[in-house]
Amino acid sequence: MKLVVAIIKPFKLDDVREALHSIDVHGMTVTESKGFGRQKGHTEIYRGAEYAIEFLPKLRIEIAVGDDQVESVIEAVSSAAKTGKIGDGKIFVMPLEQAIRIRTEESGDIAL
Repeated sequence: MKLVVAIIKPFKLDDVREALHSIDVHGMTVTESKGFGRQKGHTEIYRGAEYAIEFLPKLRIEIAVGDDQVESVIEAVSSAAKTGKIGDGKIFVMPLEQAIRIRTEESGDIAL
């Protein structure tokens, strides 16, 4: 099993959800977050004063999948979240040792 973590722009969430749904991945966790990379923030003007916004709003999506689904999840998220501009985000893949469904106590791939 793997844990796929994607950091994306907030307005791309619905596109990513639909892309995952189309490949039969129905579960994910979404967390609002802030961060920066090469984009390095931006400046905004509020009431005549200029402010540096160093941390930009992002969404962190976590998807637990079996080893056989990893490549299709990466492709779905990547194509759905891509705008072609700086700040599109990143995808990280990590090993997942165990998953347990609390209600039934099922474990492993079947718990996903």
